[in-house]
Amino acid sequence: MNSIVQTILIGIGATLTMDGYALILKILGVKSLDYQFVGRWIGHFPNGKFFHQKITDAPPVSHEQILGWIAHYLIGITFAFLLLFVFGEKWFQTPTFTPALLVGIITIIAPFFLMQPAFGFGIAGSNLPDPNKARLMSLITHSVYGSGLYLSTLILNQITKLF
Repeated sequence: MNSIVQTILIGIGATLTMDGYALILKILGVKSLDYQFVGRWIGHFPNGKFFHQKITDAPPVSHEQILGWIAHYLIGITFAFLLLFVFGEKWFQTPTFTPALLVGIITIIAPFFLMQPAFGFGIAGSNLPDPNKARLMSLITHSVYGSGLYLSTLILNQITKLF
């Protein structure tokens, strides 16, 4: 299978894994990021607005929910390419857990130093009511994403063996 297609599928699978985890949290009553606000953030880019005092108070934009979900999956796919770039195609043939987990953990840089400050939450959520809880939740969520990279690769390898 073409490595680009394989990486896209693995990124989708890893993001689905993360979303499954978020769904479990939601069922348990634990609040997590609403991708509507990712869409709102991106929706303000054409107007030159990249940072907000508080993204939840920013004016809504058209189709922000779908825009946020599309961005979420494109980001997940992009981070899967980071795994390909760092560990190469050989990793995809014989995946091991540690590299995938490391990439998942490294991806926490994006929310801590880009998205959270841009949303008005401060660096690593420092402006949130319980920043340490938010940081731990982000670490766990990105670790789940990394686990999803590994599991998705294993599953994709099994599927490709069938054909």
